[in-house]
Amino acid sequence: MKAMNDRPSLRERQKAKTRAAIRKATYRLAAEQGWDATTTERIAAAAEVSPSTVVRYFPVREDILLTDENDAVLEARLRARPAGEEPLESLRSVVLEAVRTALDEEPEETRLRARLMVEIPAVRARLTETTAATGRRLARAIADRTGRDADGLEVRIFTAAVLGALREATVHWAEHGRTDDLVALLDRTVDTLKNGLIPSRPA
Repeated sequence: MKAMNDRPSLRERQKAKTRAAIRKATYRLAAEQGWDATTTERIAAAAEVSPSTVVRYFPVREDILLTDENDAVLEARLRARPAGEEPLESLRSVVLEAVRTALDEEPEETRLRARLMVEIPAVRARLTETTAATGRRLARAIADRTGRDADGLEVRIFTAAVLGALREATVHWAEHGRTDDLVALLDRTVDTLKNGLIPSRPA
């Protein structure tokens, strides 16, 4: 049973509620008015908070779309994978599970975020930065599982390569109408990393 002091405090619950309200308002406004018209002031009004509150929670506006609490969940799930499992297979499992959950629980938000990644340069640029931050966190888990240094070249290259490839697959999905099975595309992406690029045979 979870200890009483492990439960989120009232303040933590309120902060999570505020973050969720800001995100919900942002996605609604972006879908209705477009990203350029989704200003901090309009987000604040729709979320019933002050503009300063929006900035305090999300200093960079694009982070409302791109950051959440899932990095901690991904890291925990990665650490919980079987000890002898190949790191690539571990990452495949936890990332695909996270994407599958997002598509099941927030399908419209997931598709909108992918569309904005393609259409808005600032969103795509910020995605590169947030992916790097996620990579550093997951690199620690990979390093612990493999007995390597989290800042070692091999761990950094491996983690960045996997996350970069998965990000590129998501961009491909968005560029092609977001109608394909994203989870299947990500699965293919990991297969490509694992097996290499097999030359296509001429017809």
